[in-house]
Amino acid sequence: MKNTGGKPRAGAVRKGARGPQVGSGGQGRQALEGKKPTPKAEDRPYHPAGKRKAANERYEQASGGKRRAPARDAGRPDGAPRNVAVSGRPAGGRKPKSADEIEIVTGRNSVVEALRAKIPASALYVATRVEMDDRVKEALKLATANGIPILEVMRPELDRLAGRDSVHQGLALKVPPYEYAHPTELLEQVISRGQTPLFVALDGITDPRNLGAIIRSTAAFGGHGVIVPQRRSVGLTASAWKTSAGAAARTPVAMATNLTQTLKAFKDAGVFVLGLDGGGDVMLPGLELADRPVVVVVGSEGKGLSRLVTETCDAVVSIPISAATESLNAGIAASVTLYEISRLRALKK
Repeated sequence: MKNTGGKPRAGAVRKGARGPQVGSGGQGRQALEGKKPTPKAEDRPYHPAGKRKAANERYEQASGGKRRAPARDAGRPDGAPRNVAVSGRPAGGRKPKSADEIEIVTGRNSVVEALRAKIPASALYVATRVEMDDRVKEALKLATANGIPILEVMRPELDRLAGRDSVHQGLALKVPPYEYAHPTELLEQVISRGQTPLFVALDGITDPRNLGAIIRSTAAFGGHGVIVPQRRSVGLTASAWKTSAGAAARTPVAMATNLTQTLKAFKDAGVFVLGLDGGGDVMLPGLELADRPVVVVVGSEGKGLSRLVTETCDAVVSIPISAATESLNAGIAASVTLYEISRLRALKK
């Protein structure tokens, strides 16, 4: 054996253990005793039952005593004061249009509805030798009564004004950019009238035709307004206005700086937030919450609801469809849901 000079060979001595030695008898004690009792589903905050319980408690608190007013600055674009309307912002978060920019509303129904609503239009364009029907006659009458200039133009010029993808039907109306309402102010107005709020919020909808269809359905089934986020969402363009068939003149559209914060403000006021998704935990037929204050959140055409919005929802609702169809268009899904809520509310009156 090699002499190491009286020193122990490296590695031959076990280093002293830190702290008292523990035998093997206590190492598996937790496993032997078992886990603690599993909380009830309604006591788990992220379980659908837990979300429903929390939502019911908020609703009872809001309706039982003094209803909590939603935060006035939640969702207001650019921090504008309460009574200042905010001009429309296009999709993608671009800056609002300047005061001298305009929108062109096209199509006979849309033009007539805008004139009936007394939108401050600056000109009515009429194609030469347009076919005169009741809508054209009414548009001319309303424009004359409101002092709006009537300009007769050739069809190529009207095509240019309306845009390549627009069907103008011989009529176009020059209007200022749309002025959006404030989400929580709309909610306060509905509550003050003693009505049960019904709103639709859009999470990343980029197709103006879907927005127009949703506005039209909201008006048809007794909804009180549509909420669009300021960024990554379509605004109320002329195309959306036309698809709404004039319903945009009767149904207010609000803009929220932060959709998640706006939904939380609605929840604080006792409103139930229902998201639409194919993998939801609640089926639409016979929806129990239909008679309560509700805001229905519709996700984007491709990705659906965002993660933060999904976590904010009190329940995620699915529409049962045939296995032969992968999903429903966002506008159609909103229409089906609004119809079912309207039907259930009528039955409970």
